[in-house]
Amino acid sequence: MASLPRHQRVIISLSLHILRAAMVRSGEMRVDAVEVRLALRCLLPHCPERWPLELFWDAASQDNEIGRAQGTTAAFNGIVRQLRLAGRHED
Repeated sequence: MASLPRHQRVIISLSLHILRAAMVRSGEMRVDAVEVRLALRCLLPHCPERWPLELFWDAASQDNEIGRAQGTTAAFNGIVRQLRLAGRHED
């Protein structure tokens, strides 16, 4: 992770913060907002596979509260895993 420029590390961190907040709110309301879309777009070049990003967006727009919450949680975990495997995120 040290090989990434500081601004890229900040973008990744802020994007994860936005997605985590959306995941928490997803049990109450739809979270397919512009900031979520931007966060997903910012993470796109850092994730080797697209599926967790697409899954998060699809889940964020569901009308069913339980499905939305479960989908965003699973997708968020997948995104974090992708970033860790790519060496782009550390705890």
